[in-house]
Amino acid sequence: MTARYVFSTPDISAAAEAMAAARAAGVEDDRILLVARSDIELGQIPDQRKEAETDMLPAAARGVGLGAGAGLLAGLAAVAIPPLGITLAGAAAATLVGAAAGGWAAALFGSAMPDPVRQKFEDRIEAGEILVVIDGDPETLEAATRGIVNAGGERLPF
Repeated sequence: MTARYVFSTPDISAAAEAMAAARAAGVEDDRILLVARSDIELGQIPDQRKEAETDMLPAAARGVGLGAGAGLLAGLAAVAIPPLGITLAGAAAATLVGAAAGGWAAALFGSAMPDPVRQKFEDRIEAGEILVVIDGDPETLEAATRGIVNAGGERLPF
């Protein structure tokens, strides 16, 4: 099972030391990310280190499900009203249209949402701290924690 630990460091040099400590503890290089204020990210953090997750895909999946449900209900309600002349094929079409519209709208909204780490620690990020985010199995992360704390990182509750 993969876990995520988040550490706060005061500057880019402390973040680099924390990353080195995580690597030394066995954390894979592609499992180490940095989150910082936009001016710091643009000038000092390589693109492959930036946290770029959004809620787009989970939001789209929820939107498709809810949109399909709403479309199905609307289609079945239209079938139940004979003067409208809607058939079961029309109800199926309403379900598909609802799923598409719900998925599209929810994906747009979800893509605008920042990742959970950025949301939770926004005040620290705006204060200029650099967050080191590591993913891995709990045993490896516990071993990495000791080295990261020794390098000047502070473990944050996440």
